[in-house]
Amino acid sequence: MSAFDAITSRRSVRGFTQQSVSMDCIKRILDVSARAPSGTNTQPWLATVLTGSALKRLTDSVLAARNANEEHISETKFYPDKFPEPYLARRRKVGWDLYGLVGIAKGDMEKMKIQHDKNFTFFGAPVGIIFTIERELEIGSWLDYGMMLQNVMTAARIEGLDTCPQAAWGDYHKIIRATCGIPENQVVVCGMALGYEDKSEVANSLVTERAPLEDWVRFVDE
Repeated sequence: MSAFDAITSRRSVRGFTQQSVSMDCIKRILDVSARAPSGTNTQPWLATVLTGSALKRLTDSVLAARNANEEHISETKFYPDKFPEPYLARRRKVGWDLYGLVGIAKGDMEKMKIQHDKNFTFFGAPVGIIFTIERELEIGSWLDYGMMLQNVMTAARIEGLDTCPQAAWGDYHKIIRATCGIPENQVVVCGMALGYEDKSEVANSLVTERAPLEDWVRFVDE
């Protein structure tokens, strides 16, 4: 698979099979992904890879908290309080496109919760990764981190795997710390599901759009 094919075939997959992923494959993906650039080669990324009973322990704990209606709030602010256009329209479109595919009507809070809960099973993937960063590091390191995460998702495609990056895990940093042994000096950046796509999952037929170049690129030649 070419790099272009790996990038363009990457999708946020929301349904995985239980086919296992070898630890050698996981290590290979993470090892090559760490070739991402970082300011002064700081390499600010930290990862906790969960499989088997460790993964189930985390997902069970978070789902129990959600079912008990416990309040959990992220330590970081991932989204603005109010989205300006065109970002608000894009956000709404992808949400309703997904809900339309899985048969969730506007206002159906019960079905919305069921769909959202799937985040916290890593959408059934056999591998869940929690990415963290040292609390003292600043925005530059977070930008570097994004390049590494893109490498993970691209390398996964080359290995025939799919992923779903998940900011939602940030809300449950306290449970993640308790179940995964992550220290207080690390902040949860995101989670990521890794595995083989379940092609029977209707949510995986979602095709997201990208704005044309003229919407976001300026070419200056004089």
